[in-house]
Amino acid sequence: MSELDAVRDAGAAGAPDPLCFVLMPFGRKSDVTGATIDFDAVYRELIAPAVRAADLEPLRADEEVTGGIVHKPMFERLILCEFAVADLTFANANVFYELGVRHAVRPYSTVLLFAAGTRLPFDVELDRGIPYALTPTGAPADLDAARRRLSERLMAARDASVDSPVFQLIEGFPEIDRLKTDVFRDQVRYSTMWKERLERARRQGLQAVRAAERELGDLRNVEAGILVDVYLSYRAVNGHEEMVSLAARLPRPLARTPLVREQLGFALNRLGRREEAERVLLALIGERGPSSETYGLLGRVYKDMWSDAREAGEELLAEGLLEKAVEAYLAGFEADWRDAYPGINAVSLMEFQEPPDPRREQLLPVVAYAVDRRLDSGQSDYWDHATRLELAVLAKDEAATRRALGRALAMVRENWEPESTAGNLRLIREARSRRGDDVPWAEAAEQELLRRAGRSSAG
Repeated sequence: MSELDAVRDAGAAGAPDPLCFVLMPFGRKSDVTGATIDFDAVYRELIAPAVRAADLEPLRADEEVTGGIVHKPMFERLILCEFAVADLTFANANVFYELGVRHAVRPYSTVLLFAAGTRLPFDVELDRGIPYALTPTGAPADLDAARRRLSERLMAARDASVDSPVFQLIEGFPEIDRLKTDVFRDQVRYSTMWKERLERARRQGLQAVRAAERELGDLRNVEAGILVDVYLSYRAVNGHEEMVSLAARLPRPLARTPLVREQLGFALNRLGRREEAERVLLALIGERGPSSETYGLLGRVYKDMWSDAREAGEELLAEGLLEKAVEAYLAGFEADWRDAYPGINAVSLMEFQEPPDPRREQLLPVVAYAVDRRLDSGQSDYWDHATRLELAVLAKDEAATRRALGRALAMVRENWEPESTAGNLRLIREARSRRGDDVPWAEAAEQELLRRAGRSSAG
């Protein structure tokens, strides 16, 4: 079994059930013929049990419609939930509107059903809906067969067969691959007032970010962009306990996005809860597949475990953990060669091995090329310049180190960033010193980074 296969198996074992959003009317409803259906019974007795039997978690839509306008949280659930079931009985206008949104953004994983005898509009007649029988009182009948059909259809939907008529009929129709919550704060579009409010709070510190969160009230009614910014604002002020707490209180569709789960792993690791962080990240990899970001965070967990073992004097354990960290970073770099971050970490950790891993000589030019392309794109961030800095130190190029250091210092967004880079440079310096390969000027770069982070080496 390969390293990647082992990680996937380990992660899948701990992965939570995917969410299935249920679009349907509520309560007892009647049509123009006088036929009445108890939709709450349909959900309780038919849909929810069938969804759970398919190893999914049902999430029923709240009645969040005023004046015919669907609220933003409803849109977010329609877009973010991995699966959906839509009951089209009585051609409810809200349900059809929500189904249209779903079909426009999700090419597959939406299952339709309806009460037997329902005449569906032409636009959805081509879809393979599932009929269900009713008792004279409007409750679902023949439950075992109906549940089985719905569960089977939901399990088949895992195979990613296109069921959206938009994606079926329009070749090349664009799919939303990275959802709005899967981008960082500077790419999220939402209320300017709240964006400025949280920028001020980050400058003021942890208590101010806590106060801003309290102003939000019920998180279920807050749009995803604001919640993501609050979450990342806690990260910026080292509010790692608050990140873990907020992640547990976010609406489930948002809490299950890769961004939130990756940053939860980050926060748990910062709190020293390394095994929990490892489980969160392995579960995400097992469910979503390899990602440079997720593997990069997992590599950091193993790197910190390695550091813990070294401090405890457990040298053999430390050697094994260092190897795991290298392999995790390598898997991240191989998942996306354009992302130099896991690549530079793999190369740096290879420098710490005794003897140094010979693969680093092959990787160094590849990592350098990847970061140069990012720098040339005009879309670089702190980590790109920090990568160029570490490459210069590894190459023992003092002039290049000085240039890269100045640019990295100018790009710092959060204090923990230069602190992290300083830690990497210190480890490189110490590893070389043990081999009698001292580079006196390298320590000055560490001190500059720590000063930018608001710390001294003694602190």
